[in-house]
Amino acid sequence: MTEAKAERQGPLLGVRVLEFAGLGPAPFCSMLLADMGADIIRIDRPGQGPDPRDVTWRGRRSLALDLKRPEDLETCLAAADRADVLIEGFRPGVMERLGLGPEQIHARNPRLVYARMTGWGQTGPLAHTAGHDINYIALTGALAEMGIPGTPPSPPLNLVGDFGGGALYLAFGIVSALLERTRSGQGQVIDAAIVDGTASLMSFFQGISASGWTEMGRTRNFLAGQAPYYGTYACADGKYVAVGPLEPQFFAILADKLELDPALFANREDPANWAKGREALAAIFAWRTRDEWCELLEGTDACFSPVLELEEAPHHPHMAARGIYFEQGGVIQPVPAPRFSRTPGKAGARPCAAGEGGMEALAEWDVIPRD
Repeated sequence: MTEAKAERQGPLLGVRVLEFAGLGPAPFCSMLLADMGADIIRIDRPGQGPDPRDVTWRGRRSLALDLKRPEDLETCLAAADRADVLIEGFRPGVMERLGLGPEQIHARNPRLVYARMTGWGQTGPLAHTAGHDINYIALTGALAEMGIPGTPPSPPLNLVGDFGGGALYLAFGIVSALLERTRSGQGQVIDAAIVDGTASLMSFFQGISASGWTEMGRTRNFLAGQAPYYGTYACADGKYVAVGPLEPQFFAILADKLELDPALFANREDPANWAKGREALAAIFAWRTRDEWCELLEGTDACFSPVLELEEAPHHPHMAARGIYFEQGGVIQPVPAPRFSRTPGKAGARPCAAGEGGMEALAEWDVIPRD
């Protein structure tokens, strides 16, 4: 029995997924499904498995197939016959040319949920062009709102596009389609485009901009980091803290703890006053180290947090108390999220090599005879 089989548990236990190895959002979506108990067979090219330290590949078994060989293609089709979900992240038309497109698959398995992950989508003028997270969030208006005014926009790693607008929407689409299948008995195709998901993530800002509640643009949007009560500040030791007391009652707690001049923040919502407010807070936070500010402010309703480095996060008392991280294969990584009361998920086994465990999985799926 492989590690991937022994450790499966969660609300998706019993769901079978056929994943075609790719990059970024599609593997991350598969990790989320595997963490929730889904049984995933990953189709790798021979000799091209993942980096064993990349935790987004955990919890699967692998088949190493050359899909240009008729016998390997037939093995893949037979696995798709037994699957509930297929995940692919190629450019439009690639799967069709391989003989694995939605029409070919649904002719054999009409109950299958066929999930397609791309940046630009299956249609549109850019559908067949290359791109990355930065391009997708640029086109949706998200990137323009990030960074320091007067400087080029700063990409927020690849969290907003690849993982937020891509992988999470793909996972949501898959679970929604599986739920609908319980009523209709039919599968369907999911066209999960990162531009679609990122535009959806910007819904709140589209709404508040239209309502006049706030203006977009990095100099006038109170969530863009320029409002003195929503931003980061350097401390005496060169480390940083974050404050976010948007509501007056929470800002009052911060003002009391820092002994702020009330006159300076009398009209704190007016962007014309933000620069002076930020200067005042910057000067105050520069007096003490990050840990000293934590002693004074952390645990209060001042909406305060230290800005932790990635390697520091697992050791913070709150993160440690919730057991948010664990170690596997020498890599610190997060446990599955969200948490379930009756059917909790469990982080899958280490990322496997190309071809590891795949034949065992095919036997369990009744694609090949069991020993």
